[in-house]
Amino acid sequence: MTPYNLGRFGEEIAFKYLKKKKYNIIKRGFRLFRGEIDIIAYDRNILVFIEVKTRRSKAFGLPEESVTISKQKQIKKVAQGFLAFNNLQDVECRFDVISLIFSKDKDYLISHIKDAF
Repeated sequence: MTPYNLGRFGEEIAFKYLKKKKYNIIKRGFRLFRGEIDIIAYDRNILVFIEVKTRRSKAFGLPEESVTISKQKQIKKVAQGFLAFNNLQDVECRFDVISLIFSKDKDYLISHIKDAF
């Protein structure tokens, strides 16, 4: 599986996980300003911008560790654009990270970090 396909597969698993947790998914793969937010959803009345990180192993660290300060700034900029385009300036928001680590037998560990940054 290519890194791109692994990432998309991870996003699909995260999508199903969030649906099971009763999140109201409103957008997937929102692109703006050369950036992307993987999933945008409501957790009750909070608008959540979710970054999904997927890895084959922990060999290079945990997936969530790759959400650097620079990446966080980019996600926040895209989120501001989303809020402006949709006239949602007064909505409570948060930024979450969902990380997935796959094992060789195609099983995975999922971790949902709420209010990650």
